[in-house]
Amino acid sequence: MTIENSARKSRQRGDGLNAFERFVEVVTSVVSHAPFFYVIVGALLLWAVSFPFWSSSTKWELAVHTGSSVLSLLLLVLLQNAGRRSEQAAHEKLNVIAAALSDLMDSRARDDEDLAESVRTLRQAVGLEERH
Repeated sequence: MTIENSARKSRQRGDGLNAFERFVEVVTSVVSHAPFFYVIVGALLLWAVSFPFWSSSTKWELAVHTGSSVLSLLLLVLLQNAGRRSEQAAHEKLNVIAAALSDLMDSRARDDEDLAESVRTLRQAVGLEERH
């Protein structure tokens, strides 16, 4: 039995990512490594030593709070998108494995009613009947 699924179709078309998703991949790769952490620490150190150049301590604090809030919000959205796609890919892989296992069990279940019942249970549990 050939299993046609969205993961296989997207692999056949290429990477299946739109421009935003490619951007998310790049950002995720950059922010998940140590150099990004060092850049952030460096920016905070620059901010800390810039205190004498600000006209008031309130503006000095507002600068770091605003910058960190904007950066946090943008990273949250981008990393959430990456996490969602990763979770979808993992689920698709598990569904393909379950479908293959179900087909294998089904081919061996002709003489074993317990195995046939296990096949029905597996297909119900992962919703294979609705997708195929």
